[in-house]
Amino acid sequence: MTVTVTSNLREPAESSTGLDGRAAYDKTRRRASAQALLLALPLLLFLLATFIAPIAILLSRSVENHEVPVNLPALSAALNAWNGEGLPDEHTYAILAADMRRASQEGQLGTVARRLNFYLPEFRSLLMRTARQLTQDAPPAWKPALIELDPRWGTHDIWRIMKRSAATPTPDYLLAAVDATVAPNGSLAFLPADSSVFQSAFARTVLISATVTLLCLVFGYPVAYLLATLPPAKSNRLMLLVIVPFWTSLLVRTTAWYVLLQPSGVINSLLMGMGLVSHPLPLLFNRTGVLIGMTHILLPYMILAIYSVMKGVSPVYMRAAQSLGAHPVTAFIRIYMPQTMPGVGAGCFLVFVLALGYYITPALLGGAGDEMISQLIAAQTNEQLNWGLAGALSAYLVIFTAVFYFVFNRLVGIDRLRFG
Repeated sequence: MTVTVTSNLREPAESSTGLDGRAAYDKTRRRASAQALLLALPLLLFLLATFIAPIAILLSRSVENHEVPVNLPALSAALNAWNGEGLPDEHTYAILAADMRRASQEGQLGTVARRLNFYLPEFRSLLMRTARQLTQDAPPAWKPALIELDPRWGTHDIWRIMKRSAATPTPDYLLAAVDATVAPNGSLAFLPADSSVFQSAFARTVLISATVTLLCLVFGYPVAYLLATLPPAKSNRLMLLVIVPFWTSLLVRTTAWYVLLQPSGVINSLLMGMGLVSHPLPLLFNRTGVLIGMTHILLPYMILAIYSVMKGVSPVYMRAAQSLGAHPVTAFIRIYMPQTMPGVGAGCFLVFVLALGYYITPALLGGAGDEMISQLIAAQTNEQLNWGLAGALSAYLVIFTAVFYFVFNRLVGIDRLRFG
């Protein structure tokens, strides 16, 4: 009886000691996690300020619409309250004249005109012409006066566009980025195939990226196999030829191909000198030049991804298969290649994603029919100054990349791939 009592008295003490030890362990882990977070905090803030925030701001431009609401605030409020049927009332016309006069004095009417010109190319001339003819003295009625200045102010389509431009957020840029628009009856309409610009650009971008990925795989796999099977001394010397391009500027490498692929360049001169061709081959300003340049630049990524996996494949399996009677080709296909598939998947994913956003190489080596989506984004930001459409195109590119990642991860399992 005494022994039993003593045992019962010890159990709470041991349990209390265990709980105290667990609490101390959890407290130590929390302290270590907090210290690690504090150490990484400067890097996280740097990434947020220089990478995540700029991308988020650009993507938000795809649905923002501040030009008309900010510069014509009273008119925007009146148009949002208008039911969209027929023509607005006299009060809305008077607000239009007052807001246009104020925006013209503040130098913001051009910004409004550029935004409205996105819907209808003649809108800029309409606004500027009307603003120049506005008088300081108010007429008895603004509605007939503005229609007399320009009969287009008496059409329903003009006011329907004005009402759409006063709404924010807006899907207009996202629709325009896939060659779609809102018809006068409110339905969704797509441009004809011969007038489509952005849909064909997206399809062309995917096609070029997939072709470059396939070419990199065809050329990179044998090179990676050679590097993985050679003795270390020779393999290291050859590896320099793969790594050195990383030390050279992308623009320099692309410009070098610009020189090599010219009709009077080294390649055509060599082919003609050897008698293989009688006239220079068209290697520049077309799809051929784009594929050559992008394949050369992205090939090291494929080689290194496959090589990192091949280096870990033991040659014992191949020797065992051949000792059991398998032909070397059969042993390579059925034994060796399946073990290198993680590297192939990693290389293909890496090259394809990088190729989707390429800009310099297709811009210098490609022609009018080889524009990739990155070139159209640059044109919208640098030439057209249409940041909203550029943001919409970027949003679709990000969405497509994310969808491709999740599909690839589901089919192949990218979390199981080895990148090095």
